[in-house]
Amino acid sequence: MKDTTLFSWDNGTFIMVVVFGLVIVGIVSAVFIMMNSDKKIKK
Repeated sequence: MKDTTLFSWDNGTFIMVVVFGLVIVGIVSAVFIMMNSDKKIKK
């Protein structure tokens, strides 16, 4: 029982870490694109 619970917890944590990473990448990409657009508009 303990091994199964630990495996499920690790699997869920792994999924959350992947999703969290994708969200961070998306936010950074959005900010980077906005900064580039802002620089182009200023020019």
